[in-house]
Amino acid sequence: MGRADHEPYPAWMSQPAGDRPALAEFGDDFSSVLCVVAHPDDIEYGTAAAVARWTAAGKTVTYFLLTRGEAGIDTMPPDQAAGVREQEERDGAAIVGVSEVDFGDHRDGVVEYGLVLRRDIARQIRRRKPDVVITGHYGDRFVQGMLNQADHRAVGLACVDAVADAGNRWIFPELVEEGFEPWNVKRLCFAGSPTATHYVDVTDHVEQSVASLEAHAAYNAALPEEFPKPADLIGMILGWGGQAAGVDKALTLDVVDRR
Repeated sequence: MGRADHEPYPAWMSQPAGDRPALAEFGDDFSSVLCVVAHPDDIEYGTAAAVARWTAAGKTVTYFLLTRGEAGIDTMPPDQAAGVREQEERDGAAIVGVSEVDFGDHRDGVVEYGLVLRRDIARQIRRRKPDVVITGHYGDRFVQGMLNQADHRAVGLACVDAVADAGNRWIFPELVEEGFEPWNVKRLCFAGSPTATHYVDVTDHVEQSVASLEAHAAYNAALPEEFPKPADLIGMILGWGGQAAGVDKALTLDVVDRR
């Protein structure tokens, strides 16, 4: 966001409405969700609005962040930033009804795709037993045209494989020895994807979504002056989704149904 080297709106918005692929409503036939991302604030860029809707409806939502975002504040040393950003994530999560927030020990900025990352995510899936797993788009560009960051790509791709790993007892058998039996996820979803298939109408939960991003006060304060403020940014992201879905505000998701 806030960059001048890409179109201000997704390319699909220049298409006549009749030429755009229709998005299906995500529905509510699930009871639990696990959000898997790289950094504190990744969930808050839109996904938190859907989380607020789901927790208000009695769904169980938990978060798993692979890093503590310690490299995210240029003016704060990593050992200090880690604690600050972890607490900001917990504060933001609480605003949208999430009390269970777990962190991995991967190093911010240099998360590597591989067996260790896959196993850590698979372990958390088996631990939480979610019906739905939501992660970030792992391609090189987001729907808005912005370049994707390395940690996002590594975590998103590892999550694809970890969802399969979690259901196979012979992959990472040490997890069974730790007490984590296999678990089959019903739906795997990608936020920020240019190939969205579904939407969640979050029109009634925008204020909570903005507040959850505002909870990242230290991180937001260190962003460049020209970077959009939380209310403007969330309005843009969910507004784009709303235009795609035909509602006021929406989170769009690329959904893989594994049932």
